[in-house]
Amino acid sequence: MFVKGGELVGEQLDIETLFKDYHRDIYQFCLYFTHSVQDAEDITQETFMKAMKNIRSLSNPDRGKYWLLAIARNTSIDHLRKRKMKEFLPDFFDKIISGDRSLDDHILRKEEWEEVHHALLKMKPHYRAIMILRGLQELTVSETAEILGITELKVRVDFHRAVKNLKKEMQDVERKVTRDEYKRRIDS
Repeated sequence: MFVKGGELVGEQLDIETLFKDYHRDIYQFCLYFTHSVQDAEDITQETFMKAMKNIRSLSNPDRGKYWLLAIARNTSIDHLRKRKMKEFLPDFFDKIISGDRSLDDHILRKEEWEEVHHALLKMKPHYRAIMILRGLQELTVSETAEILGITELKVRVDFHRAVKNLKKEMQDVERKVTRDEYKRRIDS
């Protein structure tokens, strides 16, 4: 499909198709980014509203997912700026994990995941976006570069830095937990 003189030529492109195909990916990105179900829903809706207004700027329907993810990223950053980077408590674990896992395993996984999310929230929005796209959504370097509007080299370098940052933050959390346990034993 090509955009010629403001008219769509070739394959018909509509927002309903984009929504049907990609709303789950967009919502998931927003949820990871904001750590809030309500905010993720709001940003997903806003992303598709912006996409609907600017549908003619998408010249290649095969790149629709990446175009929407770029809009979602920018909308998420704007949303967080408006909320002055408040820390959100996750509603992510409202669903019960089914399977053979024991209650202890479920609680342990929930606590670990909350620690990871808390560490993600402390990262710069740029690093957080790279971690979500590369680490959680498992996009390629080139796909991530296209979404973020940066070079592939910058994606590689910043992903490495983001991973290093996340590891450091997780080690700090572990040290704090160990220190708190030690104090509790002494006080007992």
